[in-house]
Amino acid sequence: MNYSECIIKAKDRIGKFCKACPECNGRACKNQMPGPGSKGIGDTAVRNYDKWKEIRLQMDTIAENKPVDTSLELFGKTFRYPVFAGPVGAVSLHYGDCLDDVTYNDILVSACAENGIAAFTGDGVDSNVMVAATAAIKKTGGVGIPTVKPWNIETIREKMALVHESGAFAVAMDIDAAGLPFLKNMEPPAGSKTVEELREIIEMAGTPFIVKGIMTVKGALKAKEAGASAIIVSNHGGRVLDQCPATAEVLEEIATAVNGSMKILVDGGIRSGADVFKALALGADGVVIARPFVTAVYGGAQEGVRSYIEKIGTELEDTMKMCGVSSLKEITRECVR
Repeated sequence: MNYSECIIKAKDRIGKFCKACPECNGRACKNQMPGPGSKGIGDTAVRNYDKWKEIRLQMDTIAENKPVDTSLELFGKTFRYPVFAGPVGAVSLHYGDCLDDVTYNDILVSACAENGIAAFTGDGVDSNVMVAATAAIKKTGGVGIPTVKPWNIETIREKMALVHESGAFAVAMDIDAAGLPFLKNMEPPAGSKTVEELREIIEMAGTPFIVKGIMTVKGALKAKEAGASAIIVSNHGGRVLDQCPATAEVLEEIATAVNGSMKILVDGGIRSGADVFKALALGADGVVIARPFVTAVYGGAQEGVRSYIEKIGTELEDTMKMCGVSSLKEITRECVR
C-alpha cells in the first residue's frame, strides 16, 4: 500500500467532517469543529500550510555524491527521520467512530516505533485515554511521547504516574490546549500556567519535558526559564486561536533567541519532505505532523502509517541530495530563500 491508496480507503472510514484530501491544506474542512478544521474563520490552518509553500529551496548539485543521513538524535534515542506523529484526541468525534482514542493510539504508537520514529499521544477527559496511551508506549519500550493537557495540578500528578510507569523517553504538555472548550470553567481550574507552576510540573515529570504551543520569543524564553528541555512551535493547528501567524512565520526568530539551549520542534501545515527540510533550515531540530497520520491510520492502520513515513522520508532524502547536503546538521538557512 502507498499513501495515495491509503487516502482512497480512508474516505470510506473517516466520517463526515474530514474529507481525506490528497493534500491536507485546511481548506475543505476550514472552520468545521467538530472535525479537523480550525477556529473562527478557519484561516490559521490554511495559513500554516501556505507559508511553508512560499519558502523556496536552493538547489545545489555540485557536491559530493554520497548517501544522505536523515537520522536525528533526541534525548538519547536515535530516530530514522526528524519527524514525529502528532497528538490527536477525540478521534471518534472528529474523524469517525470506527476507531476511538484507545485503538487509534495503539496502532499509531506501535507502527511509528516499528518504522523508526516516535508518536506523541493525546489526552482527554476520559482517563482511560491516558491509561491506554501510556500502556501502548510501554509495549514499545518507551518509544513514544505522552502529551498531558494543562489540567489542575492533582490531575497532572495522576497522569505523570502513568507516564513514569510507561518508561516514555520524554513527556509533553500542550499548554495551548488552554483554549479548548472542555478545559474552560473546570473546577479545580485548568488551563494556562505560570512559569512557577510549569516549573513544578516539569520537576514532577522527572524526564525530558516538551512544551507544545509556543508562538513567540517571549513564550520560548518562559518555557526555558521553567526548565523545559524542548519546545514545539505550534498554534494547535489553528484550533485554539483564530487569525494566528503561521508557525513558519515565527520559527526562525524563536530559534535565534533560543540559540541551541533547548531542542525545537515545529508543527502546523508541514506536509512533505521538502517542508521538513525547510523547517530544519529555519532552525528546527525536527517536525511534528498530525492530521495526515490520522488519514494513514484510518486508511491503512499499521501499513498506512508505514506508507506515510516512507513517503515523507523519501521526499526528505531527495530534497537533501538536490540541495547538496548529506546530514541534518548541514541544513542551514542558506539552503532556502
